[in-house]
This record gives sequence, C-alpha cells and structure tokens, in this order.
Amino acid sequence: MTSTFAPWIDAPPRLVRRGHFWIPGERVPVDGRTCQTAPMFVEWEAPDRITRPYPIVLMHGGGFQGTEWFDTPDGRPGWAQRLVEAGYVVLAVDRPGHGRSPLHVAATGAMGPPFSYEGGRAIYFPGDDPRHTRWPFASDDDAAMDEFIAGYGPLPADLALSQTLDADRTAVLLDRIGPAVLVTHSASGPDGWLIADRRPQLVRAIAAIEPMGPPFATIPNIGPMSWGPTAAPLRFDPPASDPDALRAAPAGHHRLPALQDLPILIVTAEASAFAAASPPTAAFLNAAGASAELLALPDHGVHGNGHGLIYETNSDAALKPVLDWIIRKTEVTRD
Repeated sequence: MTSTFAPWIDAPPRLVRRGHFWIPGERVPVDGRTCQTAPMFVEWEAPDRITRPYPIVLMHGGGFQGTEWFDTPDGRPGWAQRLVEAGYVVLAVDRPGHGRSPLHVAATGAMGPPFSYEGGRAIYFPGDDPRHTRWPFASDDDAAMDEFIAGYGPLPADLALSQTLDADRTAVLLDRIGPAVLVTHSASGPDGWLIADRRPQLVRAIAAIEPMGPPFATIPNIGPMSWGPTAAPLRFDPPASDPDALRAAPAGHHRLPALQDLPILIVTAEASAFAAASPPTAAFLNAAGASAELLALPDHGVHGNGHGLIYETNSDAALKPVLDWIIRKTEVTRD
C-alpha cells in the first residue's frame, strides 16, 4: 500500500509572517484590447521579530522560479527559511515570464525553447568531476528528476528584454520596500548589476551565486551578453555607443559609477563548470570601478558542490560564509 505524501507531518512549526504581492507591468494594446505585460510575483516571509536592518531580495536562476529558495529537492529548508531564521525579511521574486509571473508572446515577444531533462542534467548533475558529491538525489531517481524539472519553463527568447524586465520590475520593488540586499543565482546574476545601476541608493550589497557570464559570452540556448556582464545596456561613463565599441575599449575606460563602492560578492562552487565565468566577471566589474570580491566555497571548508549549491545537501554550510559577508558589509563595517 502506498503511503500518503504528507511532508508537513515532520516539519517543525515556525512562527513567521508571510504573504505575496505583485509588481504590475505596463498596459499595452493587444488586438484592440488592453492587456498587462510581464508583471512580477513577489512572495515574502518575515520572522516574528525582525533583527536585521535590510530585507533580502532573492532572485532565481534561468527558467526556474522563486520556489528554488524555499525548499531543497530532498525536502530540507532552503536559504529563504534560513535567512528568516537569521532575522531577515526575505522577498523571493518570480522573474517576469517565470513561475507565477505570467508572460504572453503577444505582449512581450517569443519565448525560448522548453527546458529539457538533458539541459537540467548538464547544468546540475555530477558529471566527470569526482569532486561533485553533494547533489541531493541519485541520477537514476526518475521520480525526483520529474519533480525537479517540473518547476522549470522557457526563458524569454530576447535575453536583453528579459533582463530589462527583471531590472525594471525589481527597481520598482525597491522603490516600495526601501534599501535591500540582493542575492542572485545563475541567470539572474546580471540583473543584480542592472538593478544597482538603476537604484544605486537602494541596493546595499549584492551576493551573486555563480552569476551568468563571462562578459561578452553567448550563453547556449539563452543569448548574448552584449554589454559585457549583461545583455541589457548599463549606464557607463563615458557612455558606450554600442556593444562593439564597449568590447573594443581598454579595460576600465568605461566606468560604472552606480556600482562604485557597492559591496559585491561573487560565489563559486568547487565542482561547477560555471565557476570559471566568475573571475572574468569580477575583473570586468572592478575595472569599471566596482568593488567585487570572489568567494570560493572550498576556501571556507565547503566542498563537493556544483552549480546548484543553494539546494545541495550542504546548502546550510554554503550559506554561512555568504551570510557572514552580508552581515559584515551591511551591519558591521565596509572594508
């Protein structure tokens, strides 16, 4: 007899406040009617007693949704819960066109290809690197793989438009909630630079977990990073006339004033093929006047991780040096 699926039975009770709201999109005409383009869903949790000065905005990776921060594939608490336990208000967004943030091609353009099992395995699963030991379920666990892939959908086909929508909506979110810390993962990494570029006075720090890159790369099945660390334009000084001119310019010729003195942490995992993109991203940002530092998890005793480190079996250990950095940069001092 099959047992009833009831994960709530063993979950410990929590005293939190929670809710959700929307960042609306613009009204646009579609076939003689008025529609809304690309709203953004925001889910939030807060502890009974808030002890940290700034909320944390969690931004998910490509094709997934804000749920990636709440629970791990093997049912443990995710980073969102741990940050709430640490005293933070946490807001997890579904980026426009992902998860609960609806997008229709008539209003915003075509979607990219559907997310495949093969793509998921290539991104997350242990491959030829024997150091990758922390993935939370076995490669032949078909039921677990089905449930993991179920949360994924296509990305908007136009990467620059997708990042623009992400950054515009999140800038409005910060206008509402005030100064905050951004924590990004993978494909949302460039959003962090774009949001700070739009609202430098409202971004207190950015922790980018293996951000998409490197600068000027074309990301397979996603699109080109035409403006260096982003696909969408940044406000360079002097202004960059076009992507080709930016790429041809000497390092540091074009500055990013909005990112100057902003604490930025770029986190890499021991056994992730995506980690190699992070040093060139940090180098580009720092040449443009930012203050980005690299944090390699093995240097902090956290081993065995791939690109999905935020929900691998040692996710709590992976969070600790990131959380320590956030506290140090936003509460204690700015080194």
